[in-house]
Amino acid sequence: MRPRTAWLLLLLLALAHLLAAAGPDGDSSNKEDAIEDEEEEDDDEEEEEDDLEVKEENGVLVLNDMNFDNFVADKDTVLLEFYAPWCGHCKQFAPEYEKIASTLKENDPPIPVAKIDATSESALAGRFGVSGYPTIKILKKGQAVDYEGSRTQEEIVAKVKEVSQPNWMPPPEVTLVLTKENFDDVVNDADIILVEFYAPWCGHCKKLAPEYEKAAKELSKRSPPIPLAKVDATAETDLAKRFEVSSYPTLKIFRKGKPFDYNGPREKYGIVDYMIEQSGPPSKEIMALKQVQEFLKDGDDVIIIGVFKAESDPAYQQYQDAANNLREDYKFHHTFSTEIAKFLKVSSGKLVVMQPEKFQSKYEPRSNVLDIQGSADGSAIREHVLKHTLPLVGHRRSANDAKRYARRPLVVVYYGVDFSFDYRAATQFWRNKVLEVAKDFPEYTFAVADEDDFASEVRDLGLSESGEDVNAAILAEGGRRFAMEPDDFDSDALRAFVRAFKEGALKPVVKSQPVPKSNKGPVKVVVGKTFDSVVMDPNKDVLIEFYAPWCGHCKQLEPEYAALGKKYRNRKNLVIAKMDATANDITSDRYKVDGFPTIYFAPSGDKKNPIKFEDGNRDLEHLSKFVEEHATKLSRTREEL
Repeated sequence: MRPRTAWLLLLLLALAHLLAAAGPDGDSSNKEDAIEDEEEEDDDEEEEEDDLEVKEENGVLVLNDMNFDNFVADKDTVLLEFYAPWCGHCKQFAPEYEKIASTLKENDPPIPVAKIDATSESALAGRFGVSGYPTIKILKKGQAVDYEGSRTQEEIVAKVKEVSQPNWMPPPEVTLVLTKENFDDVVNDADIILVEFYAPWCGHCKKLAPEYEKAAKELSKRSPPIPLAKVDATAETDLAKRFEVSSYPTLKIFRKGKPFDYNGPREKYGIVDYMIEQSGPPSKEIMALKQVQEFLKDGDDVIIIGVFKAESDPAYQQYQDAANNLREDYKFHHTFSTEIAKFLKVSSGKLVVMQPEKFQSKYEPRSNVLDIQGSADGSAIREHVLKHTLPLVGHRRSANDAKRYARRPLVVVYYGVDFSFDYRAATQFWRNKVLEVAKDFPEYTFAVADEDDFASEVRDLGLSESGEDVNAAILAEGGRRFAMEPDDFDSDALRAFVRAFKEGALKPVVKSQPVPKSNKGPVKVVVGKTFDSVVMDPNKDVLIEFYAPWCGHCKQLEPEYAALGKKYRNRKNLVIAKMDATANDITSDRYKVDGFPTIYFAPSGDKKNPIKFEDGNRDLEHLSKFVEEHATKLSRTREEL
């Protein structure tokens, strides 16, 4: 056969092979795609099988979000370690844990020992409330038992074997359970007690529960013990109403039956430390005049001193009760010293509130005095303290000062504020400029603030690139903010700025994403610039979700919320909307966002009284029910019911 003929024959054979592979339509791509799809499906199945398979590393089983429930379903007892790959304590504990696994494997019956990477298996870590590494738990018939002993083979093995016994029962809760039948008897008899009002369905309550019980155990060991209690607010509705419980969990401290707000941490050690501090006296005794003089010379906070003859003085007890109400925000002192009374130029039964020397000025009195014996109750003491807590121009230091500087309007001047010896003169130079203006506007609160401490606030005001050493702004009611145009700062410029605000001649600064060009989806996108026109529209009912892009709960809500928008998209007087609260200003202080997602219903005609969605079930059914309960212009159709 000639070479050319042979080459043609080979070409024809190859073409025939391709046509055969292509099928009757002569298209090979479909078959190739089908083969690829089958291969991808096989790969997915293999990956799923890999996730379900329980692997073993040095005798320790490796569990994950996929295989956990399947593995523990038929196990009586399982030892679990939640770890982080980068955690030094976890690495140090690893050899000991492997020994534990080896020992428990020889038990009769064997007890499985497993580990979970809490950084990658976030669903499991969240489910078991893991907040530190390593966290060790014993699973008994599916119920988690916290291990709180030392991380040694001997102690852990002993505890696991104890829990694995057929007749083992968890110890009774230390946290007291209160109902309307026993509430008053328990609370009125306690010098101090912490009470949690919770809802069984509340996710935050479930997260708090183990920490609360651990704190209860720890505080029960003190002498005298500090009791912790809980009330199911959904069952004990009269108690919840009596103490104005509107969200969950709500914690309150009671002293001989008197309620006080709890504003402390919500984890074991934070609760313990906070309650120990709260159990002490609210006011500390000052015995030496030198202490008062040091407060005045070197102090950086308001000085509050009650002057009394003795502890038996009726005014003293009034003062102590009032101090309990404010102890979280201010430091209270008292004295029985006649020398200190003489220095303060007061007699016994008086309350003195004054500022340290750095905050005193010629425009305000050196001290403010209240005759406690002449006041009918503690409210006068409270009002006196709150009225005189701030100097004419105070130092706004951080978020911790939020309560003190809650009054609006607040005029803030930002610069390099530093009252240390080397920089005090420069700091006071600018503060004196502010004092010149503050004296003429007593209806406003004035403060200086360090520009670095409030860098994000300065940036949101558009002042971070002003090029000026000193900037100023006014934080007004309703969340509105006004920035002073960058200029050479002096008293005249600040006075003109404040006067312009007072006359309504300033435009507020609004942090906002761009207004969407197209906004025709079932869920309307709201930004800072459109909040008033959409949410505050008096003619429409609006359901508004405030979310954060990084929030897992928000992502989980998204399909349900989109379905809600589709359900009501044809209702002209109802708007389903959402807003990224991390990138936009909420221009009304009636819509407070403490976490994500936060959902409010803004009824037409009553925008200043929005209704917060409190139900833990954020699904289409419950969201629809919420909308229809509060809608002012919505008529239901049979299909929607």
